[in-house]
Amino acid sequence: MSSDRARVLLIEDEQEIRRFLRVSLTSAGFDLTEAEDGQDGLRQAAMSPPDIVVLDLGLPDIDGMAVLSQLREWSHVPVIVLSARGREFEKVQALDAGADDYLTKPFGLDELLARLRVSLRHVNKRAGSVTPQLRVRDLEIDLDARRTTMRGQELRLTPIEYRLLAFLARHAGKVLTHRQLLKEVWGPDSVHETHYLRVYMTGLRRKIEDEPARPKYLLTEPGVGYRLAAE
Repeated sequence: MSSDRARVLLIEDEQEIRRFLRVSLTSAGFDLTEAEDGQDGLRQAAMSPPDIVVLDLGLPDIDGMAVLSQLREWSHVPVIVLSARGREFEKVQALDAGADDYLTKPFGLDELLARLRVSLRHVNKRAGSVTPQLRVRDLEIDLDARRTTMRGQELRLTPIEYRLLAFLARHAGKVLTHRQLLKEVWGPDSVHETHYLRVYMTGLRRKIEDEPARPKYLLTEPGVGYRLAAE
Protein backbone atom coordinates (compact mmCIF):
# COMPACT_ATOMS: atom_id res chain seq x y z
CA MET A 1 0.00 0.00 0.00
CA SER A 2 1.32 3.43 -0.86
CA SER A 3 2.06 5.47 2.26
CA ASP A 4 1.51 8.72 0.36
CA ARG A 5 -1.98 8.44 -1.09
CA ALA A 6 -4.16 5.64 0.21
CA ARG A 7 -6.88 4.45 -2.15
CA VAL A 8 -10.41 4.81 -0.76
CA LEU A 9 -13.42 3.14 -2.39
CA LEU A 10 -16.61 4.99 -1.46
CA ILE A 11 -19.80 2.96 -1.99
CA GLU A 12 -22.57 5.52 -1.51
CA ASP A 13 -25.71 6.37 -3.49
CA GLU A 14 -26.30 9.89 -2.12
CA GLN A 15 -24.83 12.33 -4.62
CA GLU A 16 -24.38 15.14 -2.10
CA ILE A 17 -22.33 12.95 0.24
CA ARG A 18 -20.20 11.68 -2.64
CA ARG A 19 -19.54 15.24 -3.75
CA PHE A 20 -18.65 16.33 -0.22
CA LEU A 21 -16.30 13.41 0.38
CA ARG A 22 -14.77 13.71 -3.09
CA VAL A 23 -13.53 17.19 -2.22
CA SER A 24 -12.74 16.49 1.43
CA LEU A 25 -10.87 13.21 1.07
CA THR A 26 -8.93 14.36 -1.99
CA SER A 27 -7.87 17.49 -0.11
CA ALA A 28 -6.80 15.30 2.82
CA GLY A 29 -4.45 13.31 0.57
CA PHE A 30 -6.53 10.29 -0.42
CA ASP A 31 -7.20 8.88 -3.87
CA LEU A 32 -10.96 8.35 -4.13
CA THR A 33 -12.94 5.93 -6.29
CA GLU A 34 -16.74 6.08 -6.20
CA ALA A 35 -19.53 3.57 -6.69
CA GLU A 36 -23.24 4.44 -6.66
CA ASP A 37 -24.53 0.97 -5.78
CA GLY A 38 -23.41 -2.30 -4.21
CA GLN A 39 -22.78 -4.34 -7.35
CA ASP A 40 -20.62 -1.62 -8.86
CA GLY A 41 -18.76 -1.32 -5.57
CA LEU A 42 -17.98 -5.05 -5.50
CA ARG A 43 -16.82 -4.95 -9.13
CA GLN A 44 -14.50 -2.03 -8.47
CA ALA A 45 -13.14 -3.65 -5.29
CA ALA A 46 -12.29 -6.78 -7.30
CA MET A 47 -10.87 -5.01 -10.35
CA SER A 48 -8.76 -2.44 -8.49
CA PRO A 49 -8.42 -3.42 -4.82
CA PRO A 50 -8.59 -0.34 -2.59
CA ASP A 51 -6.69 0.24 0.65
CA ILE A 52 -9.92 0.95 2.51
CA VAL A 53 -13.68 0.96 1.83
CA VAL A 54 -16.28 3.44 3.10
CA LEU A 55 -19.63 1.68 2.78
CA ASP A 56 -23.19 2.97 3.05
CA LEU A 57 -25.75 0.36 4.12
CA GLY A 58 -28.80 1.85 2.39
CA LEU A 59 -27.91 1.14 -1.23
CA PRO A 60 -30.45 1.07 -4.11
CA ASP A 61 -29.70 -2.40 -5.49
CA ILE A 62 -28.52 -4.67 -2.66
CA ASP A 63 -28.28 -4.04 1.05
CA GLY A 64 -24.93 -2.84 2.35
CA MET A 65 -24.76 -5.80 4.72
CA ALA A 66 -24.86 -8.10 1.70
CA VAL A 67 -22.01 -6.11 0.14
CA LEU A 68 -20.01 -6.49 3.34
CA SER A 69 -20.70 -10.21 3.51
CA GLN A 70 -19.67 -10.81 -0.11
CA LEU A 71 -16.57 -8.64 0.27
CA ARG A 72 -15.46 -10.60 3.34
CA GLU A 73 -15.58 -13.84 1.35
CA TRP A 74 -12.41 -12.87 -0.48
CA SER A 75 -10.96 -9.65 1.00
CA HIS A 76 -9.64 -8.41 4.33
CA VAL A 77 -9.67 -4.76 3.24
CA PRO A 78 -10.70 -2.43 6.11
CA VAL A 79 -14.34 -1.36 5.88
CA ILE A 80 -15.83 1.68 7.59
CA VAL A 81 -19.62 1.62 7.54
CA LEU A 82 -21.24 5.02 7.06
CA SER A 83 -24.97 4.79 7.57
CA ALA A 84 -28.14 6.51 8.74
CA ARG A 85 -29.00 3.31 10.61
CA GLY A 86 -28.03 4.17 14.14
CA ARG A 87 -29.70 1.48 16.21
CA GLU A 88 -27.40 -0.53 18.43
CA PHE A 89 -28.21 -3.95 17.01
CA GLU A 90 -27.45 -2.70 13.48
CA LYS A 91 -24.03 -1.45 14.57
CA VAL A 92 -23.32 -4.75 16.32
CA GLN A 93 -24.50 -6.71 13.28
CA ALA A 94 -22.18 -4.78 10.95
CA LEU A 95 -19.16 -5.05 13.25
CA ASP A 96 -19.71 -8.76 13.88
CA ALA A 97 -20.06 -9.28 10.12
CA GLY A 98 -16.58 -7.89 9.52
CA ALA A 99 -16.81 -4.10 9.44
CA ASP A 100 -13.82 -2.41 11.07
CA ASP A 101 -15.69 0.67 12.21
CA TYR A 102 -19.09 2.35 12.08
CA LEU A 103 -20.10 6.00 11.79
CA THR A 104 -23.69 7.18 11.94
CA LYS A 105 -24.97 9.92 9.63
CA PRO A 106 -24.74 12.85 10.06
CA PHE A 107 -21.03 12.47 10.72
CA GLY A 108 -18.12 14.81 11.34
CA LEU A 109 -15.37 14.96 8.73
CA ASP A 110 -12.60 15.11 11.33
CA GLU A 111 -13.90 11.95 12.98
CA LEU A 112 -14.11 10.12 9.66
CA LEU A 113 -10.55 11.14 8.78
CA ALA A 114 -9.34 9.93 12.19
CA ARG A 115 -11.08 6.57 11.73
CA LEU A 116 -9.53 6.23 8.27
CA ARG A 117 -6.05 6.90 9.65
CA VAL A 118 -6.47 4.37 12.46
CA SER A 119 -7.71 1.62 10.12
CA LEU A 120 -4.88 2.24 7.66
CA ARG A 121 -2.30 2.10 10.44
CA HIS A 122 -3.59 -1.37 11.36
CA VAL A 123 -3.10 -2.47 7.75
CA ASN A 124 0.49 -1.23 7.76
CA LYS A 125 1.19 -3.03 11.05
CA ARG A 126 -0.20 -6.30 9.70
CA ALA A 127 1.82 -5.94 6.50
CA GLY A 128 5.06 -5.33 8.41
CA SER A 129 6.83 -7.47 10.92
CA VAL A 130 4.91 -8.46 14.01
CA THR A 131 6.14 -6.45 16.97
CA PRO A 132 6.01 -7.79 20.53
CA GLN A 133 5.62 -4.22 21.79
CA LEU A 134 2.32 -2.38 21.69
CA ARG A 135 2.07 1.27 22.69
CA VAL A 136 -1.04 3.41 22.95
CA ARG A 137 -0.01 6.84 24.21
CA ASP A 138 1.29 6.30 27.81
CA LEU A 139 0.21 2.65 27.89
CA GLU A 140 2.80 0.02 26.86
CA ILE A 141 2.31 -3.73 26.54
CA ASP A 142 5.20 -6.17 26.08
CA LEU A 143 3.54 -9.25 24.57
CA ASP A 144 6.63 -11.46 25.03
CA ALA A 145 7.13 -10.60 28.69
CA ARG A 146 3.38 -10.18 29.31
CA ARG A 147 4.25 -6.92 31.03
CA THR A 148 2.06 -3.80 31.02
CA THR A 149 3.15 -0.34 32.11
CA MET A 150 1.46 3.05 32.39
CA ARG A 151 3.88 5.99 32.24
CA GLY A 152 6.69 3.57 33.03
CA GLN A 153 5.01 2.09 36.11
CA GLU A 154 4.19 -1.61 35.90
CA LEU A 155 0.53 -2.55 36.24
CA ARG A 156 -0.43 -5.65 38.20
CA LEU A 157 -3.08 -7.26 36.01
CA THR A 158 -4.88 -10.56 36.42
CA PRO A 159 -4.51 -13.03 33.52
CA ILE A 160 -8.00 -12.20 32.24
CA GLU A 161 -7.42 -8.44 32.55
CA TYR A 162 -4.22 -8.85 30.56
CA ARG A 163 -5.87 -10.89 27.78
CA LEU A 164 -8.69 -8.36 27.54
CA LEU A 165 -6.36 -5.37 27.41
CA ALA A 166 -3.96 -7.00 24.93
CA PHE A 167 -6.82 -7.81 22.54
CA LEU A 168 -8.10 -4.22 22.73
CA ALA A 169 -4.57 -2.89 22.19
CA ARG A 170 -4.03 -5.04 19.08
CA HIS A 171 -7.10 -3.32 17.65
CA ALA A 172 -6.60 0.12 19.20
CA GLY A 173 -9.05 2.66 17.82
CA LYS A 174 -11.43 -0.04 16.59
CA VAL A 175 -14.78 -0.79 18.18
CA LEU A 176 -14.89 -4.39 19.40
CA THR A 177 -18.32 -5.83 20.11
CA HIS A 178 -19.26 -7.62 23.31
CA ARG A 179 -19.43 -10.85 21.34
CA GLN A 180 -15.95 -10.43 19.83
CA LEU A 181 -14.39 -9.68 23.21
CA LEU A 182 -16.14 -12.49 25.03
CA LYS A 183 -15.24 -15.03 22.35
CA GLU A 184 -11.58 -13.98 22.35
CA VAL A 185 -11.08 -13.82 26.13
CA TRP A 186 -13.53 -16.37 27.54
CA GLY A 187 -14.25 -18.61 24.56
CA PRO A 188 -17.21 -19.26 22.23
CA ASP A 189 -19.43 -20.65 24.99
CA SER A 190 -19.44 -17.30 26.81
CA VAL A 191 -20.54 -14.90 24.07
CA HIS A 192 -23.71 -13.92 25.94
CA GLU A 193 -22.12 -13.36 29.35
CA THR A 194 -21.80 -9.58 29.03
CA HIS A 195 -21.59 -9.14 32.82
CA TYR A 196 -18.09 -10.64 32.64
CA LEU A 197 -17.01 -7.68 30.54
CA ARG A 198 -18.54 -5.08 32.84
CA VAL A 199 -16.75 -6.51 35.88
CA TYR A 200 -13.33 -6.78 34.27
CA MET A 201 -13.56 -3.49 32.41
CA THR A 202 -14.30 -1.77 35.71
CA GLY A 203 -11.20 -3.38 37.18
CA LEU A 204 -9.01 -2.36 34.25
CA ARG A 205 -10.21 1.22 34.40
CA ARG A 206 -9.32 1.44 38.08
CA LYS A 207 -5.77 0.42 37.21
CA ILE A 208 -5.33 2.46 34.03
CA GLU A 209 -7.48 5.57 34.13
CA ASP A 210 -6.76 8.68 36.18
CA GLU A 211 -10.52 9.07 36.60
CA PRO A 212 -12.20 5.66 36.09
CA ALA A 213 -15.65 7.28 35.91
CA ARG A 214 -14.43 9.50 33.04
CA PRO A 215 -12.23 7.14 31.01
CA LYS A 216 -9.87 8.40 28.33
CA TYR A 217 -8.39 5.05 27.28
CA LEU A 218 -11.04 2.34 27.70
CA LEU A 219 -14.11 3.80 26.03
CA THR A 220 -17.64 2.40 26.04
CA GLU A 221 -19.67 2.20 22.84
CA PRO A 222 -23.15 2.01 24.43
CA GLY A 223 -24.96 -1.20 23.60
CA VAL A 224 -22.18 -2.26 21.20
CA GLY A 225 -18.87 -2.89 22.96
CA TYR A 226 -15.62 -1.20 23.88
CA ARG A 227 -12.73 0.62 22.19
CA LEU A 228 -9.20 1.42 23.30
CA ALA A 229 -8.65 5.01 22.22
CA ALA A 230 -5.74 5.34 19.81
CA GLU A 231 -5.51 9.13 19.58
